[in-house]
Amino acid sequence: MATEESGGLAQTAAVKLSEMGERTKQLGTAMQDPERQRRIILVIVCVALLLDNMLYMVIVPIVPDYLARLESESERAHVTSNSSFNSTQNENFDLQIGVLFASKAILQLMVNPLTGTFIDRVGYDIPLLIGLSIMFVSTCIFAFAENYATLFVARSLQGLGSAFADTSGIAMIADKYTEEAERSRALGIALAFISFGSLAAPPFGGVLYEFAGKRVPFIVLACICLADGILCLTVLKPFSSRTRENMPVGTPIYKLMIDPYIAVVAGALTTCNIPLAFLEPTIANWMEETMDSSQWEIGLTWLPAFFPHILGVYLTVKLGAQYPHLQWFYGALGMVIIGASSCIVPACKNFEQLIIPLCGICFGIALVDTALLPTLAFLVDVRHVSVYGSVYAIADISYCVAYALGPIVAGKIVHDLGFVQLNLGMGLANVLYAPALLFLRNVCLMKPSHSERNMLLDEGATGLYDTIRMEERQRKKHGYSSSGNCVPIDENGKFAGQSKSFSEEETSEPEYI
Repeated sequence: MATEESGGLAQTAAVKLSEMGERTKQLGTAMQDPERQRRIILVIVCVALLLDNMLYMVIVPIVPDYLARLESESERAHVTSNSSFNSTQNENFDLQIGVLFASKAILQLMVNPLTGTFIDRVGYDIPLLIGLSIMFVSTCIFAFAENYATLFVARSLQGLGSAFADTSGIAMIADKYTEEAERSRALGIALAFISFGSLAAPPFGGVLYEFAGKRVPFIVLACICLADGILCLTVLKPFSSRTRENMPVGTPIYKLMIDPYIAVVAGALTTCNIPLAFLEPTIANWMEETMDSSQWEIGLTWLPAFFPHILGVYLTVKLGAQYPHLQWFYGALGMVIIGASSCIVPACKNFEQLIIPLCGICFGIALVDTALLPTLAFLVDVRHVSVYGSVYAIADISYCVAYALGPIVAGKIVHDLGFVQLNLGMGLANVLYAPALLFLRNVCLMKPSHSERNMLLDEGATGLYDTIRMEERQRKKHGYSSSGNCVPIDENGKFAGQSKSFSEEETSEPEYI
């Protein structure tokens, strides 16, 4: 009887193992499917962006209070009755908080030109893994830091990790999704994760800090970061990938920076993010002084703005698919909405009124980002070489300029000029910059540049890059364009109304490795 039972158990175990092996095999087969692989890559990148922005904002309710406690303990050890000394100490404390918050963006700003070039040379997967690894180390340091210097090191390390992870992640999405409609949709999803990370992190961090202590929020984020890194290592196999062998060398970042179209987009990205970057460190004190707001209201200030941001992303993706030649208009409209909303903020008298202009700011930012980030990839496709590391490093630099200045400059402006003047200045800057996007109105009519390598693809594809280009040329022969169907293409590979072929229009030939 015992023998029969043991035999039955062994048989059951063998069946279970066989089923597990079959499921593993099916999973491996599914992972080889290009469409499934693109979706998994999108998930990996979105989680990385979510983590980066949660780590960026989660310290807002935690670090000032934690450092204030450390400061009070230090003051107990050195009791003094000198009020002027205490005032100086308070000013130094505010400056320390501002520098700590800004250190991430400052280091990211400094490193981005180098990481953009590095990404163009080695591909997107290795820098993404490097960025996740650095972010994991940074988060662990945050969890166990017990003084200002250690927190500063952790914050700066996060900036270094973000320079790798954010730029390579966005560039990877642009590289994997070559059709403009798909690319806009994928980048819109990534922006939604960025928004959710930024707006949900303060209440997430505040609640866990209040009930579980300083370490718990960072340990949770570190675990998620570790899981995403393992998934990246398993799916992308960065150290065994050979997909870069046939890829061209990207355009140097300094050449992209002096491209007038890219410069206009970069300026718009900086200008539209200034209100958010400058209000985050100043609005809490203003709410306490003018509205006598409670701590829970201050903690939830930005959370309602998540929903109009998602709405803005959705509308821009849908409109961009139907009217791709109006991307510049969506961006300009977003900047006008941001400008008007910024001017309304100081007129609000209570928390409920304040939600309306803050939602307007986030809705406008969604329009600008969702319209212009795919435009950067399209500009690289038609004016340079289709390698995206450097151009999205420029986009990251644009964001970092706003967020590096915000924590340091915004408080000084409020102290010297006032909160009303700060908002009016930011609103006016956005409204005045909006007409500059008219410069982009003919971008959709541009022709893609073709090099000698494209002409030789008739001999057959030799790698992933060649295969993609072959597929694009096949579509073009049937009258479709990968640039959002903005311009009809005839069967000879010529744009309608053009008498010259692509080879006759070629002006430059990229180098290849």
